[in-house]
Amino acid sequence: MDMDFGISNKIELYKRLTPALNCKVRELKREKINYIKNEDIWNFLLKTRWENVKGLDLSSMVDDILNLNNDELEKYVSNKLTNFDSDNIVKDEIELL
Repeated sequence: MDMDFGISNKIELYKRLTPALNCKVRELKREKINYIKNEDIWNFLLKTRWENVKGLDLSSMVDDILNLNNDELEKYVSNKLTNFDSDNIVKDEIELL
């Protein structure tokens, strides 16, 4: 992920994207999907969309968050919960840091 917009690390980027993540979580809750959190959306997009993208800008990331397919996200999180093990938890927490 190429961060070319004045943000030096993933924690800072996560903080900048928090309003969009919060908005998506509220949308999911209106759809009765209550178990997905900001971190789930963040990890999903890091792994599936942003990992190898060059020249990614903040507005594109916000767009990805807000227009994320809820079914895809639900499948990802459900799969994580189904295949729950301590290694996955540690990896996701490290990605945030």
